[in-house]
Amino acid sequence: MPKKTIKRFMPDHQTIRDNKYLKVFGDLLHNPNLWHLNRHSVAKAFAIGLFFAFIPVPFQMVLAAGGAIIFHANLPLSIALVWLTNPLTMPVIFYACYLVGTLLLAVPERKFAFEANWQWVVDSLSTIGPAFFVGCLFLAIVFSVLGYFGIQSLWRYSVIKAWKSRGHK
Repeated sequence: MPKKTIKRFMPDHQTIRDNKYLKVFGDLLHNPNLWHLNRHSVAKAFAIGLFFAFIPVPFQMVLAAGGAIIFHANLPLSIALVWLTNPLTMPVIFYACYLVGTLLLAVPERKFAFEANWQWVVDSLSTIGPAFFVGCLFLAIVFSVLGYFGIQSLWRYSVIKAWKSRGHK
């Protein structure tokens, strides 16, 4: 059942409540509804977490937490899913976003070499920036929608399968 599987991988409540960046939400983090695992809260958490995973901004966890609070999604899962884009996966995912952006904007790919400095970032905003941001937004929406409906379907399927195994029709 998805609920048992998800519970094994979820971050600890106290870890999230003690996170210095999430303290901005204060007592809102103590709302017990943000910690429940049900089909709707998990599906919304997947949508929120996957959306913010593809948005190239700092403090993605804070944005995901805010989204979870606003939309009554599972808070730990929303936060955990933004780590899909981590230092190991970020280059590949964001390069894919750039490629998708070039396709959507119908612009040619530009050759570039990443440099870890602020001047490179500023200079790149005018060259590869538009395609990169359009690709990020597009993939954020696509994966958010796929995550939401995928979890809804998977959860529903597992419940139906469990009912049938118990002899219910």
